[in-house]
Amino acid sequence: MMTAYQPILDLPSFSKVDASTLVDELKALLDECRAEITRVINSGRSSWDDIVQPMDELANRLNQFWAPVSHLNAVRNSERLREAYNAAVELLSEYYTELGQNKGLYQAYQALAESAEFEQLPQAKRKALEDALRSFRLSGVSLEADVQKRYGEISRRLAQLTSKFSDNVLDATQAWKKPVDDKTLLSGLPESALDMLRSAASKADDCEAEYLLSLEFPCYHAIMTYCDTRELREEMYVAFSTRASDQGPHAGQFDNTETMHEILSLRQEMARLLGFDTYAEYSLATKMAEDPQTVTSFLEELAEKARPFARREFDELQAFARETDGERITQAQGLQAWDVGYYSEKLRKSRYDLSQEALRPYFPAERVIKGMFSVVSKLFGVQFEQAEADDCYHEDVTFYRVKRDGEVIAAVYMDLFARQQKRGGAWMADYAVRYERHDHDGVRLQLPVAFMTSNFTPATDNQPSLLTHDEVTTLFHEFGHALHHMLTQIDCYDVSGINGVAWDAVELPSQFMENWCWEPEALELISGHYETGEPLPVDLLDKMLAAKHFNSGMMMVRQIEFSLFDFRLHQDYETGFDVQKLLDEVRSKVAVVKVPAYNRFQHSFSHVFAGGYAAGYYSYKWAEVLAADAFDLFTEKGIFDAETGQGFLENILSKGGSEEALTLFKRFRGREPSVEALLKQSGLQ
Repeated sequence: MMTAYQPILDLPSFSKVDASTLVDELKALLDECRAEITRVINSGRSSWDDIVQPMDELANRLNQFWAPVSHLNAVRNSERLREAYNAAVELLSEYYTELGQNKGLYQAYQALAESAEFEQLPQAKRKALEDALRSFRLSGVSLEADVQKRYGEISRRLAQLTSKFSDNVLDATQAWKKPVDDKTLLSGLPESALDMLRSAASKADDCEAEYLLSLEFPCYHAIMTYCDTRELREEMYVAFSTRASDQGPHAGQFDNTETMHEILSLRQEMARLLGFDTYAEYSLATKMAEDPQTVTSFLEELAEKARPFARREFDELQAFARETDGERITQAQGLQAWDVGYYSEKLRKSRYDLSQEALRPYFPAERVIKGMFSVVSKLFGVQFEQAEADDCYHEDVTFYRVKRDGEVIAAVYMDLFARQQKRGGAWMADYAVRYERHDHDGVRLQLPVAFMTSNFTPATDNQPSLLTHDEVTTLFHEFGHALHHMLTQIDCYDVSGINGVAWDAVELPSQFMENWCWEPEALELISGHYETGEPLPVDLLDKMLAAKHFNSGMMMVRQIEFSLFDFRLHQDYETGFDVQKLLDEVRSKVAVVKVPAYNRFQHSFSHVFAGGYAAGYYSYKWAEVLAADAFDLFTEKGIFDAETGQGFLENILSKGGSEEALTLFKRFRGREPSVEALLKQSGLQ
């Protein structure tokens, strides 16, 4: 239910981000924040309005200053902005360390938690206060002064290192280019991919060739999936799998080896300063999983159930490759890592008469986005209205207001297509959080604003952006995160939207939304031929659904490999630890695709070394169990059943982090989650 006070939709001013003044502006803002914190502590009062509300105002003000900077650094990276950004990161790290170790502030929060007022607070505020006290403890508020000082040094250094890791991956990705004039090298590529490579060449300042290859994902994926020239696939695989490492064509350039080891070492040291044996244990303090054994047992159980399917799929793929191309895929050599995507696509086409490329014309980006909005409208009763944002940063970006019953409740910026100076991958971030804001205009309801970013295949001179079905699924995934942020009904800053949600539950809405990409009723809304508008033909739909579980075992064990590697790395790491040896060990137990010894996947594993997934990558699989089980109810009731959609909205999306994730899930589902739903959904039963 909407709060009665006046809503306000604040939007970012990207044009005001000036690299030359950024650091000075941030210093001034942080000084103001510190002065206000001192005033709050010295007031001697410990009510919510005297302590927590002013701190929320500071957090919001700082977030709205920093969010556009952080976003631009990711989507319009430049040397000047990067330099200013990295300097600013150090200032922020120092500030947040001070904040987490401020004993006066901690004591004020503790006094509120022990007061009579606490029991009168709404559930959301009680949860926010409990989370804040936990954060103080995890920030070392109770440590001795010399230990606190070391904790601060570690925090600042980790902020520098994770930013450096990310920069190195971006630089290494953009350093590799291959001009091509000989079209025979690109044999097998569909015309849409050739158009993309021609467009890349025409836009490059220093390229005189007809085609330009890069390690940006749309290009890399096209080559690995369709290119008949095995040597070119291998060349690109080597370059991609050795980015930012001591191997490959740019060995030693942008090398993350030392950066990675220092990050791991400092994380373990930080965890031990706080009384944990390992960083994995420290990480779980804010997650659903109870202890490290719970996580490893969960992953090993999934691996045990999935690996026989994955082994069979790989054996079938290898047999098919030998039958198809026995001269190159010999018994002695076998299927190589750079062959898997290529022959998988051929086997999919042979077995189901289906290729991703055949589907692409039916998923023009504009139609998919419009259809996705229709799906969400049917499920949750909200509408999306495209509008002009007053201040934006690139012509690719589109802006939408989100409405319910004619009233604006949120907004979202979508930046969906790959380009130079933009980091790879897909993610959701926020500019504004829904909360009860107190400022000079009085009490107002601040509405949530999200950024949604991906790197889909862009439009060319000859055709609009046409998405693969995998890209459609990614779009729905990230929009699930955006919905979690935008459809919250919580007005308390620290538990509104995705704030305060356990990290291994935050993927529930995103994994959940992917399901509609496979449902015929939803596909009618999100598909239509880009030239004729005709719906996805029944025969293609049938083939797509028949192929839904194609290689699902191989995909499952691949994710388990990443998850186990990440978790054990943060559980077992000691000085002198051999990271490659651990990865090789995990692969020997879980993986079915053998990778070359030079593969340095870990050197570009940004989720873990530059994102928030350290000792938490397993959350993708953990949340997938929750999502599959939640969607199972829709398969029983109907995928657009209004009552079930309202139940998911009220119990999951609208609640943010105001209650424990498992409590909310059980309230929606009526029971504990079951892993069987995921196995069934993945075709692994």
